[in-house]
Parts: sequence; structure tokens; C-alpha cells
Amino acid sequence: MENLISLVNKLQQACTALGDHGEESALPTLWDSLPSIAVVGGQSSGKSSVLESVVGKDFLPRGSGIVTRRPLVLQLHRIDGDREYAEFMHQPRKRYTDFAAVRKEIADETDRETGRSKQISPVPIHLSIYSPYVVNLTLIDLPGLTKVAVEGQPDSIVQDIENMVRSYIEKPNCIILAVSPANQDLATSDAIKISREVDPKGERTFGVLTKIDLMDKGTDAVDILEGRAYRLQHPWVGVVNRSQQDINKNVDMIAARRREREYFSSTPEYKHLAPRMGSEYLAKMLSKNLEQVIKSRIPGLQSLITKTIAELETELNRLGKPIANDAGGKLYTIMEICRMFDSIYKEHLDGVRPGGEKVYHVFDNQFPVAIKRLQFDKQLSMENVRKLITEADGYQPHLIAPEQGYRRLIESCLVSIRGPAEAAVDAVHAILKDLVRKAINETHELKQFPTLRVEVGNAAFESLDRMRDESKKNTLKLVDMECSYLTVDFFRKLPQDVEKGGNPSHSIFDRYNDSYLRRIGQTVLSYVNMVCATLRNSIPKSIVYCQVREAKRSLLDHFFTELGAREMKQLSKLLDEDPAVMERRTNLAKRLELYRSAQSEIDAVAWSK
Repeated sequence: MENLISLVNKLQQACTALGDHGEESALPTLWDSLPSIAVVGGQSSGKSSVLESVVGKDFLPRGSGIVTRRPLVLQLHRIDGDREYAEFMHQPRKRYTDFAAVRKEIADETDRETGRSKQISPVPIHLSIYSPYVVNLTLIDLPGLTKVAVEGQPDSIVQDIENMVRSYIEKPNCIILAVSPANQDLATSDAIKISREVDPKGERTFGVLTKIDLMDKGTDAVDILEGRAYRLQHPWVGVVNRSQQDINKNVDMIAARRREREYFSSTPEYKHLAPRMGSEYLAKMLSKNLEQVIKSRIPGLQSLITKTIAELETELNRLGKPIANDAGGKLYTIMEICRMFDSIYKEHLDGVRPGGEKVYHVFDNQFPVAIKRLQFDKQLSMENVRKLITEADGYQPHLIAPEQGYRRLIESCLVSIRGPAEAAVDAVHAILKDLVRKAINETHELKQFPTLRVEVGNAAFESLDRMRDESKKNTLKLVDMECSYLTVDFFRKLPQDVEKGGNPSHSIFDRYNDSYLRRIGQTVLSYVNMVCATLRNSIPKSIVYCQVREAKRSLLDHFFTELGAREMKQLSKLLDEDPAVMERRTNLAKRLELYRSAQSEIDAVAWSK
């Protein structure tokens, strides 16, 4: 099952490349779900020596104070042959065969992130070592726990390091490698203390006891190694690190391992424990346990990945497609977005989406009510009728009917209909503009491009303004037509009324008779009401034809004509997507690629089981 560890190695590398290294993120994180082994210990506990013994190479920076100031994700890859080399993820094309250069690059890369200060950073360094002498294993070396800040460090450094260590080992998928020196009281061990807090049952903790050979004469670590002093679910492992003198003399790691084996096999107190002591045994045990943990986590990983892929695809669809680089592609993108907006706008007018019914409400309610509210009392008052009839006579009285008086009375009434007609045009215009705003808000693609959003809105409003002006002109023409030409048939019925009992003598000899003037007023009112009934039908038709129909047909035609003449720079300005959105889309696309690749590889591993 070594391919399981290789799989997790690749996924951790990809996560680190995406900036997902276990910190809080708005994006779904795979890192937290990947099993890992975190190496925890206090300063000078022998943590670095344990890692170097496992690897078999002297490659970690050394010195006083806090040397490890960033997490080091150390991935060991067993390969065939006898060549050994290392690669950093931040230098993907460079191979290191000199491990002294690896040590220097770790120090330099730490300084690049934190500066030449004593600060720490949660951003990990990713190092892969390829060797025929290692087992497949992933270890995360964390900064050593400390109790006091030294010169150049902020007072918060103690808590900052503890918080960083906790952020890794609190995760249920993390195996804790707690390193404690044997020449100190285990009760004061920083590694055991923090491990006990996050893993009180010791189910995820492996205890490593260093510096056994440095214990005072007459004392030994058998009680600890046999689990009597502090019990864990897994057996303790003792290691013998190189001495400082060995390090100074560059004693070969192979020789150091041989000396370690000889120490445990030849020391009476530890002879019975020798088969499960030493750095070689520790590496094999950790590799085997990591494989088992990964295997048990595969179903959960598959579920997480499937769920996250769906979330990422939804988010990418919401953000829209990336922008084309050429002018033709940009123009096509703009046209497509405008068509989407236009389609949504038509859906509002046609009733697929809400809003279009407000236009009908204007015709069925507001406009008729406005006409009914017109008061013709002033125009048709007895005094005004007498005045207009008299003025229409001129220097001689009318003979049969006061035609000019009728015309003036009717015209004075019909002119007042212009007000409700204009109001109906404006009301529909306001509704159409409101629907433009709604359609813009509902066109998700326009949210990508603020400038295009504004220009499309302005172009639509300008078109609606032109349509309103044309509609108002044509609608008022309908009213003016009624004023300029009266329906003859209506008035031809008047003599018939006289024959049925009217007294025509009043129209010739007593034109100022009140009853006669009242009858004229009633006749004019009847005619005006007939015209109002006609206009109630014709004005909505005119408004629909000039505004609603035109809005559906050619709302953005003028804008499209202008687009064709724009240059590349102007088109680019319309597609001035928020840089944050562009960056997020790129990150989401990379993350989606990672998850799809992970899904494919994990599925392959799952089927191979």
C-alpha cells in the first residue's frame, strides 16, 4: 500500500502550491482531511536529530534559540538505485545532491518569508527527499515549543508557537510524534503536555525518547519505554542521536545508525527492547501506521472530494467564464452577456418573470381612473356654455345649430385628456426602466463587469427615453385627432331628437334659454364620454406599440451598433472585471483541478483494494 502514502504526498504538495496549508480559508480545504505526522517537541529535545536519523542525512539547520521558524513538510520517497537527491517545491526544476546546500536553502527560504528576524510563519516549506534508504513517509517538522522569548522575539512568540503547533495536532487525522529527552523529567516534557491536551487517550500519539545515552549513571528509561511511566496506545521508541562531537566531525549517518543498534543490543537494561528501538524501526513503524490511517480515511476523503467538486463547480459557474484575450472574443462575450440580459428583460414583459403585469395595471386601472377624475364641470358650466355659444355667433346669431360653439366646447374638454395620456406614457416608461434594473440584477454575468453593467443600463435607459418621447408624441396625436375631427354620425342624430318632441324654435329665437344651454352641455358631455371610451382603447395600443413592443424588439440595437465601432482598448475597458474575482476564479479552477485529480487517484487506489 505504499502508493497510498505517495498519493497523500502528491495531494499535500498540491495543497501547499494552492496556499492551502491548514489555515482557515473561505475555500474548502483538503489539507485538513489528509492524514499526516506532526513532529512535536521542546527546544533542544533532539527533534532535528530524530528527523535526520530517520532520513539518514544531515540536512536541517542547527543553532541556538528557535531554529525551525516555519513548518517543514518533509516527504520521503523510496526509489530504486543508489542516487539520493532532494527537491523543494518552491524550486521545482532544481535537484539538490549536496545536503549541506539543502540545509542552507531551508534557512534562506525561512528568511525570505519572515525576514532575518526571529519571527515565525505558518506557511510551510515543502521538501521531498528521494533515496533507496528511506521508507515512504511524510513528516511535518514544527517549531520547537519554548517557555520564554529571547532577544529579537515578540513577547507573544511563546503563545504563537503553541497556537501553530495546536493548529496541526488538533486535527483528528494528525498522528503526533511527541519527542522528549530522556535526561529530563517526563512530567515537564512540552511535547507530552500538549499531546495529552489534544489526545488525552493517547490514541494518535507516538512517544519518542531521545538522549537515552546521556542519562545519569544508575538511571535508565525502561519504565518509560515499557509504558509504565506514561502509557500510550502505541509503544514508546527510544533513539540514540549523534553527539555534538559526532556532528562536528561529520560522522556518517550509516555509522551513527550502526552505533545506535549496538547501544541498544549491548546495554543490559535495553537488550530485551532492542528489536523495537532506534530510528530505523521508528521510520518503518510510522510508515506502516500512516498507511493504515490513510486506508481507513479513504471513504471519508472520497465523500469530501465529491462534495467539494460540486461546490467548486457551482462557485465557478456563478463567477462566469474567463475573459477572452482578442478583440473578437471580447466582442462576442459582450454580445452574449447583452443577449442574456435582453432575454431576461423580455421574460419580465411576457410574464415568465414578474413585473410585466404592472403595465396592464396602468391600462386597466390607473389610466381609466385618471380619465374618470377629469372634471368637465368648468367647461360645461352654464356660464361657460353661454359664453362660448355666444362668442361663436360672431356678429350674427346662428341659424340652426351653434356648430362653432359645439366645437369649442368639445375641444376644451378633450384637451384635458392630454394629461392622463401623458401620465400613462410616463407610468409605463417608469415600469420599463424598473424592469431594466431588475433584469440587470438578475443577469449574473453582468455582475462580473461593473463598467459593462453601467453601460448596458445607460444604453437601455436612453433607448427607453427615445421610445417614451415617440410614444408621447403619437399618443397625444390621438387626442389631437379627436379634437380636430368630430364624429359626424353622432351629431346627425340630434335633429331626430328634435323631431321626436324637441322644440327647434329655441335654437333660433331663444338661444339663451337655460334648458337649451343645458341640453348643449349634456350633448357635448355625451360626445366627450364617447371619445374617452375610444381613447381608453387606442391610447394603450399606441403606448404598447411605441414603448413595450419596441423595448422587446430593439432595446439595445443602438448599443450594438456602437459596439462594432469600438477598439480593443475600449472593449477591454467594458470587461474590467474585478481583479479579486479574476484571482478567485483562477484559484478555484486550480483547486477544482486538484480535487478532480485527487478523485481520480483515490478512486483508483480504492478499486485496487
